[in-house]
Formats: sequence, C-alpha cells, structure tokens
Amino acid sequence: MNKKELVDAIADRVGDKKTATEAVNAVLEAIQHAVAGGDKVSITGFGAFEMVHKPARTARNPSTGAPIKVAESWAPKFRPGADFKELVNAGGKKHAKKK
Repeated sequence: MNKKELVDAIADRVGDKKTATEAVNAVLEAIQHAVAGGDKVSITGFGAFEMVHKPARTARNPSTGAPIKVAESWAPKFRPGADFKELVNAGGKKHAKKK
C-alpha cells in the first residue's frame, strides 16, 4: 500500500478524500518532525518511531576488499508494537496456507 492507497482507504471511512489527505499528511509530518527533533513517538498497539545514532565505522569495499570510512549518521527506526506483530503474524499464517 502506498500513500495514495492509504488516503483512499481512509477516505472511505471519513467520507471525503480532502479530509483524508490532510489527516494522513498531518500525522506523517508530526511523526517526522518529532523524530527529527529527537523525540520518540509511541502509538500504543502500533509501534514506536525513534532516532538512532550510527557511529562512524570502517567498512570494506566488496569488490576490492579495501577499507572505506563510513561517517556517523542518524537514522529513523520503527519498532512494531505487540498488537501489530500479532496481526502480521496471523496474516502471514493465512497467506502461507493459500500457497
């Protein structure tokens, strides 16, 4: 599901596409700004978004084996909640039985 499909699914529930688009954009922007500012965003039953630090390290070029210095960086991280994991696990089991 992409953003357009998400908006369409929400529009079916709230009644119109404009409201659904504004709601999706507002939620995504709020999460992005909070995480970029160093806050952790926890949505009970869904999961948690947070920023993680990746320290500088030395990696290897797979072709030549030469060492490469990788600069430190910060990255977003998502950890699914227990309810979300349970739902995905049940869906995966149903999907596996169809094959």
